[in-house]
Amino acid sequence: MSLLVPDSGLLFWMLLSFGIVFFVLAKFGFPVITKMVEERKQYIDHSLIVAKEANEQLANIKAEGESILAKANEEQVRILKEAAEARERIVREAKEQARIEGDRMLAEVRRQIQAEKEDAIRDIRRQVAVLSVDIAEKVLRKNLDTDKEQMQMIDRMLDELTHVSKN
Repeated sequence: MSLLVPDSGLLFWMLLSFGIVFFVLAKFGFPVITKMVEERKQYIDHSLIVAKEANEQLANIKAEGESILAKANEEQVRILKEAAEARERIVREAKEQARIEGDRMLAEVRRQIQAEKEDAIRDIRRQVAVLSVDIAEKVLRKNLDTDKEQMQMIDRMLDELTHVSKN
């Protein structure tokens, strides 16, 4: 007996045990294994389909997110533009209000200055009139000390009045 060539009896029993094992495996093992492999294949196929759907949904969500982001950016630009316009309008209105208020205050100050000026002129005229009367009184007293001078003054004034009334 050689180590490399098996004996015929050994070969028979090895073939018989191999056949029995193969039969038992073919009858009971291979169907279970093939069933499990088939279930695994179906599970993987189903997972691939779900993954494709998830990728499609993710792409849709990404596109929708980009769309929402673009809309948000547009809205932000619109809001900023409206805010700038409102700021400009408020500044313009404030300037106009300040100009109107300044004009009103300037007119009020001018009116007060004019009133004070008129009061001052009236006061000066009154003082000049009082001084003139005082001076005239003193001059007349001095010039009209005598009755003769008083009569001459009366005659002269009457002549001036008649002369003025004729013109």
